[in-house]
Amino acid sequence: MYLYDKLLERAATSQPVRVGLIGAGKFGSMFLSQLPTTPGLKVAAIADLRPDNARAACRGAGWPEALVEATHFTDDAFAMMASGAVDVVVEATGHPIAGIRHAQHAIANGLHIVMVNVEADVLAGAALAEKARQAGSVYSMAYGDQPALTIEMVDWARSTGFNVVAAGKGTKYLPIYHASTPDTVWDHYGLTAAEAGAAGMNSQMFNSFLDGTKSALEMAAISNATGLSAPDGGLKFPAAGMDDLAHILRPKTAGGCLDESGQVEVVSSLERDGRPVHKDLRWGVYVVIEAPNDYAAACFKQYGMNTDASGRYSAMYKPFHLIGLELNISILSAALLGQPTGMTKAYNSDVIATAKKPLKAGEMLDGEGGFTVWGQLYPAQAARAIDGVPIGLAHNLKLTRDVGEGAPVTWSDVTEHPDSDILALRASMQIGT
Repeated sequence: MYLYDKLLERAATSQPVRVGLIGAGKFGSMFLSQLPTTPGLKVAAIADLRPDNARAACRGAGWPEALVEATHFTDDAFAMMASGAVDVVVEATGHPIAGIRHAQHAIANGLHIVMVNVEADVLAGAALAEKARQAGSVYSMAYGDQPALTIEMVDWARSTGFNVVAAGKGTKYLPIYHASTPDTVWDHYGLTAAEAGAAGMNSQMFNSFLDGTKSALEMAAISNATGLSAPDGGLKFPAAGMDDLAHILRPKTAGGCLDESGQVEVVSSLERDGRPVHKDLRWGVYVVIEAPNDYAAACFKQYGMNTDASGRYSAMYKPFHLIGLELNISILSAALLGQPTGMTKAYNSDVIATAKKPLKAGEMLDGEGGFTVWGQLYPAQAARAIDGVPIGLAHNLKLTRDVGEGAPVTWSDVTEHPDSDILALRASMQIGT
């Protein structure tokens, strides 16, 4: 892609790619740490509800004081996007409704948008991507996050003529984690609440990684970008290490765990009895491919590929992802190449709020990573058939009737959602094929 050469050209002509960052949390801070050593790239403005915290984040990420002083800090993201001072917006708030509104405003101002906010993308990404296409802007997933890295591997596999059997990521998973709450989350991470608090770790956010919600959201994002299907009944989280991917993540008809070829799935770094998986992929991403013919299968063996017993299935993987440290790739791809690093194409999959415990009429849902619900992956048609409440909208909603533990929360179970514009945007999305 020669992005670095293009960056040097921008630096030499004093025409840097100008970025507006919304949200200076952990992901944003990791991105900010790369700015001082990236020529031709400038963070022109940072919008955060607490601008002083954003300044502190820049200093904590290693910025020299002169760079901090040269950057505009604001609590008004909409004014920043209308200022004409930025070319690319990075949405890193993690708040689904705010993220959708920020993306809409960026597109309306002719800006490219990099959506770190996977919650917002799963909620309405297909509609946002179409709006961006019509406006001539790039709507992109965030490189460094696992969905974009997985999508890149799927694109590689398909472009080289392989059938993609499965794709996804790794995580630490046990079935009991679905019931985890912000009060119990640190027990599973091996930390005390005091240690986590001292490190600035948000219990509800980290709980969304543990209870399965974030995995479901990321697999929905991959499904919606690639057309790979969500498994019926939700993610299975099979225990699988790097050497086992091709054996376990193949169709049941071939001896694996997949209902069919062409699915997203998350592999666990723990066996169901809690033992660690050998050569686990907890921090990585993968794609399982199938040889299209005998000759290709023979090449797998000749070149030392990890295959199943038949020799026809193999896997490629990245053992790690660097989160915000890799985000520059998305920004530069949008601004310099006019291309996304992963983009929602259709509404193929959704993530529906599911009761963590027996819920009673009158209780308030507290959304992703909270005490009441976790997010389960559904095929889009199944989600619409049950009229399920997406996890991104399951915050501050009051239940009008009881919901049993493990049951999906439906729109008939809750009071009317106040954000009618978001509901209308979602309704505009067509189910993909």
